[in-house]
Amino acid sequence: MTNDLITLAEARPDDYASFKKALQDAFAVAAVAEFGSLPDGPIPSDDVLDGALGAPDAVILHILCDGRTVGGAVLKIDAETHHNSLDLFFLKVGEEGRGLGLKAWLAIEQRYSETITWQTHTPYFEKRNIHFYVNKCGFKIIEFFNDYHSDPNQPEGSDDLPGGGEAFQFEKVMTRSERAP
Repeated sequence: MTNDLITLAEARPDDYASFKKALQDAFAVAAVAEFGSLPDGPIPSDDVLDGALGAPDAVILHILCDGRTVGGAVLKIDAETHHNSLDLFFLKVGEEGRGLGLKAWLAIEQRYSETITWQTHTPYFEKRNIHFYVNKCGFKIIEFFNDYHSDPNQPEGSDDLPGGGEAFQFEKVMTRSERAP
């Protein structure tokens, strides 16, 4: 990992347009590499992103490296149960591969140190994400969504990612030493 200082800052609604563009650019890299193009427009779509950014309990964060925005995250924080989710996470194109993602994730864990469990998901084709969540961040794969086992949180036709809706669900149960006392 690099010695770069990673911090988090809450995004304001007037930041959302540039946040969405950077996220869509980052998500497009793997999709284009796997499928060759994005025939139906950016992924996730603006409608899906607007829903995520406007969701109840959503926290939208900029990931900063030495004060410069290098990525972002959309979290859902449940202050009562402390069972939280990482809905979207990205580094801007060109910022990956330097350990910034892991540092950002650790900063999120520290900021929400009362969390009991984290959940997230990623498309089946996104091997880089699977490696990151399982091997770097300590998540476990708890479910595989596919034609035979659909995601109950994705109504029919609402998933705009390529790959036929195949995705992994991950969970990280925080140990006592990782949580706030």
